[in-house]
Amino acid sequence: MPSEKILKHKKALVDELAQKLKNAKSIVLADYRGLTVDQDTKLRKELREADVEYKVIKNSIISFAIKDSDLAGLGKYLTGPTAVAISTTDPVAPSKVLAKFAKDFNKLEIKGGMAEGNIIDIDGIKELASTPSKEELLGRLIGSLQSSLYGLAIALDAIAEKQEQAENA
Repeated sequence: MPSEKILKHKKALVDELAQKLKNAKSIVLADYRGLTVDQDTKLRKELREADVEYKVIKNSIISFAIKDSDLAGLGKYLTGPTAVAISTTDPVAPSKVLAKFAKDFNKLEIKGGMAEGNIIDIDGIKELASTPSKEELLGRLIGSLQSSLYGLAIALDAIAEKQEQAENA
């Protein structure tokens, strides 16, 4: 039987993970077996840059952390080694980075996850990954507004010229 010190440590890990999962906008569970050290390092770097926390965690710790919560549905994905990608800011970032890596390096296997409180399977993760990010959508909006304003400015300029010509005639 584990010592009281080990049990306290595990309980602290479970409580910490439960809090992180509770605050998450999105979570992606993946099987990382087969990735080389270089590939794993590159993956972790890209996830850090996207402000996504990525850790390999024992399934038993995850199970206890999601027990009796809205995330209990993630339990069906807890087989084999599991890495957890958590974002508290962007619901799309973990899916985008991991889906790209799963495509580039066939060894990474996405299991499932959660986005905005909804448990999603691998197809849901892939669909979410294809969604434009907030920044991309804002860029598109600004671009379309700029082109509309530019067109309006040209039209107003043409009207002003016509009025000027009419007054001078």
